[in-house]
Amino acid sequence: MTALTVNDRPVEFAMDPETPLLWALRDAANLTGTKYGCGVGDCGACMVIVDGEALRSCLITLAEAEGRFVTTIEGLSRDRSHPVQQALVAEQAIQCGFCTPGIAMAAAALIARNPDPSDSEIKAAIPNLCRCGVYPRLVRAVQRAGRVARRLERISAAPAPGISAEDAAREVPAMAAPDPAEGD
Repeated sequence: MTALTVNDRPVEFAMDPETPLLWALRDAANLTGTKYGCGVGDCGACMVIVDGEALRSCLITLAEAEGRFVTTIEGLSRDRSHPVQQALVAEQAIQCGFCTPGIAMAAAALIARNPDPSDSEIKAAIPNLCRCGVYPRLVRAVQRAGRVARRLERISAAPAPGISAEDAAREVPAMAAPDPAEGD
């Protein structure tokens, strides 16, 4: 059994210690926000935070994660209130969304250690590939998240999960609440 802490909860995995952390998180812990992209560490879709450092979970074995603290996108914030999540939405730095969890984790690790990063520091700390090309908006989002983390700015962003369809339709007029008469 490999023991580690995932999203502030102690977890033991009864898996081969050479299993990549990515597959333990996705298959055994059902934390599917961590995405499989390339499997060789090039894309960053599987980025998680391990002991405060953004690492590609496809390159870390369970044995290497033993005793460490791992945070996945699900553990970043339950209500999407983390400054990085809020800023990514506010700056429209999300397109298809596949790479977003990995980008958010790399950005969160950066903001935790340096809440006022330069453009070059952001580009170095977030090596993730995005097929949709959100890079200019991503830099703005990370800078904005830093301002939020430093309490220089607030973001009014998307409604928190769990909001009723009617309330969401009022908050985001482009959304339409399902019509109960239609059964949806």
